[in-house]
Amino acid sequence: LEKKYDEVCEFCKKYKTRIHYVVYGILITAYFAGVIAACSLSFQRALPLFVITVLAIFFICWDFLIAKYEDRITAFFSPGDQCLKKQWFWLKWVLCAILIIMIICWLIFDTTKQGSRQLISFGGLVMYVLLMLIFSKYPTRVAWRPVFSGIGMQFILGILILRTKVGFDIFNWLGIQIQTFLEYSDTGAKFVFGDKYTEHFFAFKVLPIVVFFSTVMSMLYHIGFMQWLIGKVGWIMHVFMGTTPVESLVAAGNIFVGQTESPLLVRPYLPYITKSELHAVMTAGFSTIAGSVLGAYISFGVSSSHLLTASVMSAPASLAASKLFWPETEKPLVTLRSGIQMAKSESKNLLEAASQGASTSIGLVANIAVNVISFLALLSFLDSALSWVGNLFDYPQLTFENICAYVFMPFSFMMGVDWEDSFIVGGLLGYKTFFNEFLAYERLSKLIQNREKGGSMYINGVKQYMTVRSEVIATYALCGFANFGSLGLVIGGLTSIAPSKKKEIADGAFRAMIAGTAACFMTACVAGMLAVPGLEVPCHILLGNASNLDFLANSTQLIECCQHVFT
Repeated sequence: LEKKYDEVCEFCKKYKTRIHYVVYGILITAYFAGVIAACSLSFQRALPLFVITVLAIFFICWDFLIAKYEDRITAFFSPGDQCLKKQWFWLKWVLCAILIIMIICWLIFDTTKQGSRQLISFGGLVMYVLLMLIFSKYPTRVAWRPVFSGIGMQFILGILILRTKVGFDIFNWLGIQIQTFLEYSDTGAKFVFGDKYTEHFFAFKVLPIVVFFSTVMSMLYHIGFMQWLIGKVGWIMHVFMGTTPVESLVAAGNIFVGQTESPLLVRPYLPYITKSELHAVMTAGFSTIAGSVLGAYISFGVSSSHLLTASVMSAPASLAASKLFWPETEKPLVTLRSGIQMAKSESKNLLEAASQGASTSIGLVANIAVNVISFLALLSFLDSALSWVGNLFDYPQLTFENICAYVFMPFSFMMGVDWEDSFIVGGLLGYKTFFNEFLAYERLSKLIQNREKGGSMYINGVKQYMTVRSEVIATYALCGFANFGSLGLVIGGLTSIAPSKKKEIADGAFRAMIAGTAACFMTACVAGMLAVPGLEVPCHILLGNASNLDFLANSTQLIECCQHVFT
């Protein structure tokens, strides 16, 4: 029996590759048979599976062709590339002229159709670009390709997602799927904390989502899916924007992971990057949010599709803002030709990866909890102290939110927020900048709930909720880690990864935070230009005023309300 066993082992070793191919062939055949069977039973029901399968086949074939015939493909396109470089001097001016004409035409037609509010958002975008240029580290050394291509990528993504039905439906579907997926964390929370866990909403409902998402991300990282996805997104930004591989990969990574985790993807190369690249790495962290906390904000009641869109759109915006605020003046050492490789997971198997992901989230959950407790307590103390000071001058309603609202009010208005709502959004931006985005989104969720419940818009002269348009723009503007709390986190995290860059990190961190804030504002401006206004007033309020003769002018809203009530 032992001899037979040895013969089988020897046979398996000898034909190991062939056996793998046979097993893979059987599994792939079974999978395709399952897909075909599901599609034949109900194609509508199996449509998501069909789309995923087609995309998987496309990218597998793409990777195979690039790996095998990369040199031939490069040689095939090299004559065109050389011709483009020769004619680029006059061609770039022609492209700029065409782009300007297209923007003017689009603004004219869109303003005619949607109204003039989009023009304010466009003016805000121009204003932020000019401000970044004025306060740039090297204003005369700015390379405009990353700036314009970054804003262009934002604009294209925004049009696809916010203006086309297919794009909107895809991201809306993705948002619903993520929301449904995150609700599975309730099972673990219910088992640990009991049936009444929702009574302590933040501690037992929101924070377990962070744990669950961290676990899933760790598993995806172990199987190599995250590295593959980040690599593809980074390659697209590298090709279109002309940014270096390191900053492109980190910017792509920040869509999915946090500002201290994404630099780990390119950890071996950090000691060799330039000051401008380091600034881009930090800016990318400040202008986006991690996937783990994205789930927490969705649980607050903030639109999942808009949060998802904001995360994607802010990646090219971060590189555009960074290259405008700190232009490249050195020659990058790390290029695609140097064979850049992303770090791999240290876990030995999938279960260990899941366990490590859950364990890693302990620090993140504790950090979120203690920061929220301390900042809310500090905010309460500040409001009390300011109210006491204000009372000395017969102005007892003086609060930290009011001060921030006045400071950020012009910035929020230039994003396209209604003037009546710009005071509220200004306060939210102050919370986000001086404390963290958790407090800002928690406050925004209350405003959204107040609008959905209806009731009086003003109570004692204080506005209780905003228009839908203002809520959408605020969602985009708040979607980033650019705050003073994260400043220390970035300096500490990056210094531990690249100790040789300690001085450069400390020097550029504050500028990166400002650039990250500007990137979020630019994303909000693009959203303000493209967001189509929906039904602003709750139906029961609108129908309650139907007896008013002036209401006849809003017949479109009446039809929408009747359809909503009928549904």
